[in-house]
Amino acid sequence: MLLSFRQSVVCYHVYGSGSQVVLCLHGYGESGRHFSFLEKIPELADYCFIAPDLPWHGDTEWKEGLDWPPEDLGEIVSAVLKAEGLDVVKNIGVIGFSLGGRIALDFYQRQPIPVDKLVLLAPDGLKVNFWYWLSTQTWLGRNLFRWTMKHPGWLFALLKLGSRLRLVNTSIFKFVNYYIGDHHAREMLYYRWVGLRKFKPNKSQCRQLIQKLRTPVRLIYGKFDRIILPNKGIAFKKGLEEFVTITEIASGHQVLHEKYGKEIAAALID
Repeated sequence: MLLSFRQSVVCYHVYGSGSQVVLCLHGYGESGRHFSFLEKIPELADYCFIAPDLPWHGDTEWKEGLDWPPEDLGEIVSAVLKAEGLDVVKNIGVIGFSLGGRIALDFYQRQPIPVDKLVLLAPDGLKVNFWYWLSTQTWLGRNLFRWTMKHPGWLFALLKLGSRLRLVNTSIFKFVNYYIGDHHAREMLYYRWVGLRKFKPNKSQCRQLIQKLRTPVRLIYGKFDRIILPNKGIAFKKGLEEFVTITEIASGHQVLHEKYGKEIAAALID
């Protein structure tokens, strides 16, 4: 499905036709199509999943520049619900994977549409990565980041040295090398990191809101994930045990996958 939004065209996907609406926010380099398997799960027959392609992802054609304000997401979701005849719903659930987890937390914090459940899969957003902060939240860092994406030689050399000295985790080395291995990948990395930089949830405010609204939060992590570890989720849960649960499954970082559908469904239904 395509939605006109100002000068842009937002692509979104609808899976299922149930009465319970869930906003699905995908990970880095993915699209809303990665949630398609959810409609095949019998236990989720009463759900309707709305999965937009985020700017600089999938088939969304984004022409609003690199200063995407988080408030726009609320407007887009509202417009999609209206287009699908779902604008009568009083609240929605939200599923976010990795990068989408950070965006989901920001969406929840702002409450453009009341959220009655959060399911976060290996979520970004519970920890501020220093290098991401430096590269996106500071003027000097953004300029260095832009220059490095055009001239990455020094970064490759530094990563290789760090890997040899065992100062850089092998999984992190492979992950970074994969995403800056060619010119187009580096260009998209810059657009996505900088363009989505304003989605930065405040953990303290989220915790207060969870307690106030008594929102169920389900965190799912991969036991073999070396990108996003569950320790930040464990810390986030302290004091919120009544509302937050953590599940670890036998996966790596790619928790959003059909073979883990039962675990995701259980988190959503519980």
